[in-house]
Amino acid sequence: MTGMLKRWMKLPMVGGVVAAGLALTAGRAFAAEGPTTAELGVVLDTLWLLVAGVLVFFMQAGFALVTAGSIRSKNTVNMMMKNLMDFCLAAIAFWMLGYGIAYGTTAGGLMGTDKFFLPNTPGEEAIPLMASWFFQVVFAGTAATIVAGAMAERTKFQGYLIYSFLITLIIYPVVVHWIWSGAGWLNDYNADTTTDWGFTDFAGSTVVHSVGGWAALMGALILGPRLGRFGPNARPMQGHNVSLLTLGVFILWFGWFGFNGGSQLFFKSQADANSIALAIVNTTLGGAAGAIGAMMFTWLVSKKPDAAATMNGVLAGLVAITAGCAYFEPISAIIVGVIGGVLYVLSVGWMEKAKIDDPVGAVPVHLVCGIWGTLAIGLFATSGNTGTAGLFVDGTFTLMIGQVVGIIAVGLWTCATCGAMFFALKTMGLLRVSKEEEETGLDIGEHGTAAYPEELPAGGKVWAPGAAD
Repeated sequence: MTGMLKRWMKLPMVGGVVAAGLALTAGRAFAAEGPTTAELGVVLDTLWLLVAGVLVFFMQAGFALVTAGSIRSKNTVNMMMKNLMDFCLAAIAFWMLGYGIAYGTTAGGLMGTDKFFLPNTPGEEAIPLMASWFFQVVFAGTAATIVAGAMAERTKFQGYLIYSFLITLIIYPVVVHWIWSGAGWLNDYNADTTTDWGFTDFAGSTVVHSVGGWAALMGALILGPRLGRFGPNARPMQGHNVSLLTLGVFILWFGWFGFNGGSQLFFKSQADANSIALAIVNTTLGGAAGAIGAMMFTWLVSKKPDAAATMNGVLAGLVAITAGCAYFEPISAIIVGVIGGVLYVLSVGWMEKAKIDDPVGAVPVHLVCGIWGTLAIGLFATSGNTGTAGLFVDGTFTLMIGQVVGIIAVGLWTCATCGAMFFALKTMGLLRVSKEEEETGLDIGEHGTAAYPEELPAGGKVWAPGAAD
C-alpha cells in the first residue's frame, strides 16, 4: 500500500491536487484558529523584547569582567560578588516598588502609584506586563552596577548591598517615570506637549548611565580615595588583568545591541524594523569610533596607544551613542563616538587633578559621556525620528533646551538622594572597610577567600564547594 501511494504521488496531477488540498485545509485551520494580525504583532513584539532583555542581562557578566580586570587582584572576589548581588537585589527591588514607581499611574508626572509587587494580570498593555518588567529590570541592574566601579577596593560589602537596593527601589525608577513612562514631566507623550520639556533619551544615556554616573560620583566623593592613591607617596594602582577587561568589553558591546536595539520596544512594522536596524548600526559605529578616538588621543599625548584607555573608549562611545542611536545618521554616530572617546581620556585627567578616585573610570565613561550623548541629540537628531530636529539640522535650540533641563534635573535628583544615602551609610560606619582590610584586600577581609591562591595568607586555604570550614 505504501509503495502504491508513493507511485501515485509521483504523478504531477495527483501530487498537485493533494498539495492544493493540504494548503486549503491548512489555510482554513489558520483562519479559524490561528492568531489575528494584531495578536501576531504582540507575539513578535514580546519575543523581541525578551531576546533583547536576555542580551542586556548578559551585560552583567561584561561589567563583572571589566571591573575585576581594572582593579588589583586582591579585590577580585569582592568585585565579582558585588556584580552578582547588585542584580539579585535589583530584581527584588524592582519587583517590589521600582517598576510601579517607574511605570505606574502617574502622580503629577513625578512617580507611579500602582503596579507594585508586579501583579500578574493580563492588563491592556501592548506588550505583556511580565515581558515589560523583565526588559526594564535588566536596565535597572545596569544602573546599579555602574556605581561599583567608582567605589571599588574600599567599600564594605554590606554597605554596597544597601545602596544597590535603594538605587533600584526608588532613585532610578523616579527618573524612569520622568522620561520613559509616557506620563512624566520631562517627556509626556500622552498629554499636551506644552506641559513637558520634550526631553529625549532613546535608550538611556541619561536615564541609565548618567544616573549610575552621578551616583558613582557621589559615592567616590563621600567614600574618599584608596589608601596611597594620592599625595606625596602615591603609588600606581593599575588593574591586574587586561584579558578580563578586554573580554568584558566585548561582552558589553554584544549586549549593547539588545540595550539599544531593544529600546525600540516593538518589532511588528517596517518602521520598527528600520529603527532597530539604525540603532544597531549606530551602536556598532559609536563603539568603534569611541575606541579610535581614545586610542589616537592617548597615542598623540603619551606616544603610546594605551590599551586600557582604548578598551574604555569603546564603552565611552557606546554610552555616548545610546541616547540618540535611533535618531542619528551614521556619520553623526561616528562623530559622537569619537568625541566620547576623547572626552573619556580628558575626564580621567580631570578626575586625577580633582583627586577623585575612580578605579574603573565609571564616572568618565557613564556620567561624562552620558551627558555628552544626551546633548548630542540637541545637535544631530533628525526631525523624522524625534519630531524636532537638532541644532545642526534645522538651526534651532528647541530640542537642546529640553536636553539641558533634563540633564540638570536628573543630576540634582540623583546627587541629592545618593549624597544623603552615602552620607548616612558613612555615619553609621557601613560604607568603608578598615585600613587593615583595605591593605590586605577585600577578598580576605570581606569574604575569607581569594581569587588567586598565592594571595592567601600563610596557612590559609582556598575555599571550594563542599569544603569543610
